[in-house]
Amino acid sequence: MVERVTATPAALELIQQLQVEHGSIMFHQSGGCCDNSAANCYLPTDLTIGPYDIKLGEVGGVPFYIGKLQYDYWKHTQLILDVIDGHGGTFSLEGASGKAFHTRSRLFTDAEWAQIADQVAHDLA
Repeated sequence: MVERVTATPAALELIQQLQVEHGSIMFHQSGGCCDNSAANCYLPTDLTIGPYDIKLGEVGGVPFYIGKLQYDYWKHTQLILDVIDGHGGTFSLEGASGKAFHTRSRLFTDAEWAQIADQVAHDLA
């Protein structure tokens, strides 16, 4: 099955560091309000996941969610969680680390899209 969200080795390393420091964590792909369109990392108690959020998958064993409205724009893409040098989002756990999570994307191929089309229809129902 095609993964709808993946992570680079650098992102997986930072995820592991945050898990050691904080324990259980989660991601939510921001819709652009406060931290642009960043993937923010939270403690599970810091953000309520509701009916307008979709779980895309997991990266490094950590759940990754996106708002349903933003997902509608990005449903044809695989999200790739990466890390860049700089300050993370003001709400994201990596904010003080000197690194920031950064979302990259690529369009699914026709073959990949065919594999996930039923799941996408379910997500948007």
